[in-house]
This record gives sequence, C-alpha cells and structure tokens, in this order.
Amino acid sequence: MPILVKTVLYVRLPCWKIYPGGVIYVADYIHKQRPHVRQEILDLALLPAAQHKAALKARLQNMLPDIVAFSWRNMQSFGPHPEDDALGVVMNFDHAPKLLSRLKATYGAVRILYTYVTNRLRNFAYMQQVRKMLPDSRIVVGGTAVSIFGQYVAKKCPTNSIVVVGEGEAAMLSIVDGEQTPAGECYVKDQHGRISFTKAKTGFDLATLTAVDYPYVESIFPKFHAYLDDYIGVHTKRGCPYQCHFCLYNKIEGVRQRYRDPMEVAQEIEMLSKRYGVKKIWFTDAQFCSTRRSTQHVEEILNEMMRRQVNVRWTGYLRLNYLTPDLAKKMLDSGLDSLDLSFTGTQEVINSLTLGYSLDQQMLAFQMFKDAGYTNQTVKLYIPLNAPGETAATLKRTIERIKELYRMFGREHVLPFIFFIGIQPGTPVEKLLIEQGYLRKGYNPLTLNPFIIKRLLYNPKPLGPIIGRSYLRAVEQLGENSEYVGRITMDIIEEELARKTWVKQPPGVIGQLKNA
Repeated sequence: MPILVKTVLYVRLPCWKIYPGGVIYVADYIHKQRPHVRQEILDLALLPAAQHKAALKARLQNMLPDIVAFSWRNMQSFGPHPEDDALGVVMNFDHAPKLLSRLKATYGAVRILYTYVTNRLRNFAYMQQVRKMLPDSRIVVGGTAVSIFGQYVAKKCPTNSIVVVGEGEAAMLSIVDGEQTPAGECYVKDQHGRISFTKAKTGFDLATLTAVDYPYVESIFPKFHAYLDDYIGVHTKRGCPYQCHFCLYNKIEGVRQRYRDPMEVAQEIEMLSKRYGVKKIWFTDAQFCSTRRSTQHVEEILNEMMRRQVNVRWTGYLRLNYLTPDLAKKMLDSGLDSLDLSFTGTQEVINSLTLGYSLDQQMLAFQMFKDAGYTNQTVKLYIPLNAPGETAATLKRTIERIKELYRMFGREHVLPFIFFIGIQPGTPVEKLLIEQGYLRKGYNPLTLNPFIIKRLLYNPKPLGPIIGRSYLRAVEQLGENSEYVGRITMDIIEEELARKTWVKQPPGVIGQLKNA
C-alpha cells in the first residue's frame, strides 16, 4: 500500500558555492504536481563545516520529513574548482624544478586526499544520521556525482534508500506518490540491504517543465538570495546526440534531445531579472545550440527574451556547427556575455575525440560573431591539451589557430583554458587507455592511490612535461603583469616546442581512438 508523503526535505551536500539548480527544478516540479506536499531546502554549501551536522539535526527534528533527498555534486578528487587546486598540485609534484615546490605539492596532495576522503565519509554519515533519527523515513540520493557512481553510492547508503541516476523529476514524483519501484533510472536498497536496479523506460518530458515559481522557491529556501549576484543556471533542453570520447552526458541524459517551451524559458529568465535583479544567466544544457533543431530552439528563446526586454548577460557551453550570421547577431543583441566552447586547432584531434564538428566551420562561426557586431565579449577556449592523438605538430597548429583568434578579437579578450581530459568510467577513452595499458583493467575510479589519481588527469609524456613546466613558468610570471595564465602558458609552450627536434609519432593512437 502506498505511503502518504506529506513532507520532503532536500539536503544539498557540501560543495563549493554554486547555484543549486537541480534541487530547485525538482522541488518546483513536485510542488506543481503535488501542492499538498510541504518541502524545504537545506543547503550545506552555504554553512561552515562545523555547523553542518547541527543544522541537519535541527531541521530533521523540526520538520520530521517523510523523505530526505540528498543532492551530491562531486565525488572525484581530481576535478579542480575554486576551492581545490588539484591541477596546480599535480603540475608542481611532477614538473616543478625546485625540491621545495615538490614538497609543498606533496603536502597539498595529502590535504586534497584527506578532504576528499573525509567529505565522502561525512556525506554518508549525514545519511546515517537521518536513518538513526527517522527510522521510517525514505532516503533519496541524486546529483551529478551519483549519476556517475550510482552503484557505489547505493552500496554505502543506509537501508530503505533510493539512488537516482540522471534526471530527478519523474523519479521524485513516483517516490512522493509512494511507489515501491520508482520511475527513471534508480538503484533501490530495501529494508534488508538488497539492491535492485531499474532502467529508465523513457526520458522525462521537458514540455511539462514550466517556468520556475521563484516566489515558492524563496518560501522553502530563503537562502536562495545568496546566489543571485552570480550566474544562475537555466536549462533549455536535455540530451546530447554526440559521442565525445571523454564525456558522459549522452549516457546520463540520453542521446535524444528534449526541449522546454521557449516561452517558459524566457518567462523564467524574466522573473529572475525583473523581480530578483539577476544579471547573469548560465544555460546549463550539455551544449547550447548543438544541432540544427536545437539552434532553431535557441533562436526562439532569444527572440522571446528580446521581445520581453530582458536585460541579462548570458552564456553556456556553445557548439557552433549551425550558426548563421542572423543568429550570431541575435546572440549578441540579446546579451551574450562570453563565447565558451571546446577548442582544438586541428581536425585530427577533433576527429580522434569524435567531437563532431568541423574546425573550418568553427573558425567561420567566429568570424560571423566578429562581423555581427562583436564588442568585448570574452572568448573562452576549453582546450583538451595533450589528449590522446595529440602530437607536437597538432599542438603547434592549435597555437597558430589561437593566434588567429587573438588577431580577430584582440589578445586581451581570448582566454585559452588549460584543461586535461579527466578519465571517467564507462567512456570510450577509458576503454582505449585500459587496452593500451595506461590504466590497469579493473582499476578503481574512486581510488585513494595518488599515483592512479594523477593518471586520471591525462597528461602523459612526451608532451606532458613540456606543458607542465610551461604552466608553472606562466604562474610565476603572473606576479609581473596582469596577463592571463592560459595565454602565457601557450606562449611558453610555443617557445619550448620550437627548441626541440621531434620524431614523427605513429598515427596508431588516433586510429585506435576513432574505433574505440
């Protein structure tokens, strides 16, 4: 017999301060479908660590929720973010010329690992705290970390827990309705500790996701205001048809793109802008305007934003395959804040990673923005440096393309981001690197072994040491001028490559990766 659910507490587990869009979308959807259910959001990211346990205890005692839903954002230790310089630590440990710098990096690595382990154990302890205080409540766990490591999380959860992989709206609604087998993709751990798995039959119908009722969100989450001075996440669609070899979006959200009503998206942004004074919007889609159909969808959203005279700056991860001069102008006119996109200056690496676009097409799109009235928008290039298939020759050509963009937009407006592929479980690039012996078959992607963790940030020889030393020299030079570290790094890499004589590398890595 279904259990009548009256109360739901959402607990956002500690992470760096970033807008909790996933929790807000789910809570808003449940409210619209089941308005009798009382909901609250507790965001531990906004509290000092020493207050987390007491804050959760107080909310549990006060509310006595029937369901406690945890949102877990990140679980791996190698993902650099504003509070974790994992990249700098690895660079110094491997490539710093001074022993003192390497010793400091060793200390930094131990600190990161300690934080990583204690945070993971603490998150599971919060779930055990719920189980101890509320033996009959149902625990739900979701979020991006869970979508990648759901099976691991399910094993560590208390009994009577549900681990939601991917989208949360349909699953949460079925749980609120008391269904024993939730909708969507879930691991269910029953009262006896047995774990079962259900596969999602279909993707969630995004057409039912209307504009967020922010006054309601404000009523259940007063600290919502703490995020309003930064980027607020809004999504327009879900799903990704591309098969990039290092990415999991197409597995988490599915390959079929599903779209929200453009009127609802624009209304959501209008509310944020005119009622709450939000100035910056980040479109959280896997990629914005990525297919011909989604490009038309983007245009409808921008038209509606301009019709409503919404005054915001916006951006998101862009894909420019189907850009037209008219759409480039609409993007600029509607408030495009920056061009954020994956970039490598050779078609060989694009093909080896199956990124699914033409470099010439991408460079033409850049020119369209320039011709459409580009002023001073930042051009952010996320460059998968030293990815499988990279050679000295491809890296040199990437640098030449970046210099073309300096000439097109002005050097001060182009930001090359130094980023390495993080190897995720279940991706084709992981399979290839296991076959090549770079990773051991059966390795643990959540390992505490620092030497394996380092390998998961893929930056191997022979180019790895050059890139690492160049990055460290660039960081040293930052104190001397106001240049951006990525630009200096690429300049130094160019100098280093010019000094060396390179033997032509065999094309085997690229060929293998294409067929992985």
